[in-house]
Parts: sequence; C-alpha cells; structure tokens
Amino acid sequence: MPRLKKTAFPFLIITVASALYALGFVWCYAPNGIAFGGITGVAQIINYLIPALPVGVTVIMLNVPLFILGWKFIGGRLLVSSLYAMFISSVFIDTLTPLREWEPMDPLLACVYGGVLMGLSLGLVFQQGATTGGTDLIARLLKLKLAWLPMGKLLMGIDLAVILSVSVTFRALNAALYGLVALYISTLVMDGVLYGLDTAKVAYIISDKNQEISDAIVKDLDRGVTILYGRGAYTGREKDVLMCAFKQREIAAIKAAVKGIDPAAFVIVCDAHEVLGEGFRDYKKDDL
Repeated sequence: MPRLKKTAFPFLIITVASALYALGFVWCYAPNGIAFGGITGVAQIINYLIPALPVGVTVIMLNVPLFILGWKFIGGRLLVSSLYAMFISSVFIDTLTPLREWEPMDPLLACVYGGVLMGLSLGLVFQQGATTGGTDLIARLLKLKLAWLPMGKLLMGIDLAVILSVSVTFRALNAALYGLVALYISTLVMDGVLYGLDTAKVAYIISDKNQEISDAIVKDLDRGVTILYGRGAYTGREKDVLMCAFKQREIAAIKAAVKGIDPAAFVIVCDAHEVLGEGFRDYKKDDL
C-alpha cells in the first residue's frame, strides 16, 4: 500500500498541474490571441489554419515522434509519466474549450494570470520528473547536457521561436509582445517552483571575534559554520572568513547575532540558488 501511494501521488500532482495548464490556455491565452510557445503553440497555429483539428488532438499527434525519439534517452519511467502528462493536459484542453464561452479579458491580466498558471503547472510537472511533451521534452533532454542552466531559461529560448511563428500566423505584433510577457512571467514562476521554494541565503562574515560569532550561530541558531581562510589585500594579514547557509526567515536572527557580538563585523549576505544537505533538502537522482 505505501508503494502504491508513492506511485500514485506523483500522477495526482501531474493531473492537477495539467488541469491548471489547460485552464491557463483556454482562459487566458486562446481567447486573447496571445502567442503561446511550445508544441501547444504549434497546435494553435494548425488549429487556426485548420479549425477541424482540435488543439489537444493536434498536440498528441505532434508529440508521437518526439516521444519515440525520447524513449532512448529518457527511459521508461519518465516517459510513462510524461506521456500521461501530455495526454491528460490535451484532454483537459479539449474538455474545457467547449465547456463555456471563454471571453477575452484585459491582455495584461491574461498575460499575468496565464503566465502564473503555466509556470506553476509546468513547475509541478517537472518536479514529478515528467514533462508535458513537445518543447518541454526537448528542454528536459537538453538539461542532461546543460545541467547548469535552469529549466525556465531553456524553455524560454525554445519557446521564443514558436511565439514569433504564432504572431506571424495571426498577423499581430501584439500577440508576440503579450506572449513574451506571459513567457517571462511563466519562466519566473516555474523556476520559483523548481528552485525558489527552497529559499536560502549564504552569509560571509569577517570579524575579529569569529569564535564568539561562530559559537552563537552553532549553539543558539543551530546552523553550521564553515571557516574559510583569507588574506586582506591591503594589509596582507591572514583573516578567517565564516561562511553560513541558512533559511530566508533566519536572516534577521543571523544579522542580530553577528552585530550583537561585533558591531564592526563585515557581513555579506548572498542568495543561494540551491542548498543540499542537512537542514535543507536532499538530493534526488533526477533533480533539475
């Protein structure tokens, strides 16, 4: 039973995410003529030229050769979840489209809400080790070679070409401009879901009272401290530098502890893209 729950839960998340993906498309993108990236954007072009072909069905047709190609590089488990995500999102699109008259709204509102829904849905799907097919699948494959590049940035580059094609098809420059706004928002939200929820900071502390500061952080705040060895460029004196990773919510306590011991301490606080290890999150095999 626990194994069944472990297997079923990712598919439940993918189903919810796919519903959000479809809602963003039929509510925000399609009725407002906003250029949409990816295979769905290509399907949007085909549907415009051949109205008899529904967007969802066209997406499935276009994805068939991509999934056949992806089988070799992705493997069975990821491919099955990606096939499910692609299929269920396409079904949701074709189900929601005739459900009601999706009237146009203010284009900027459509960009904001559409971008948020798309970014949230894709981030959730990627978290489960799946894709929605098409350019998402291409980006997932590219990630194997470009591990340092965030998924959102990979997708943005691929989707730009499709967005421009959609705007040419609809003969509307505004479609591309609004599409770029929505794409940028969805990229931020997606990377936020994938990387930003583990909000962390790194502090570098230079002080003449390193031992007291280190003890306070370790004992009172329950955070680890690493001692780095440095040398002042002007004075030439050797000086220890304390490095400490901590959660966003702990920043006030860290600064108060440091400044309470040494008001003259030099403190640099930086954003941490990801922190893996004790007190933070564990590494997973297919991490993005």
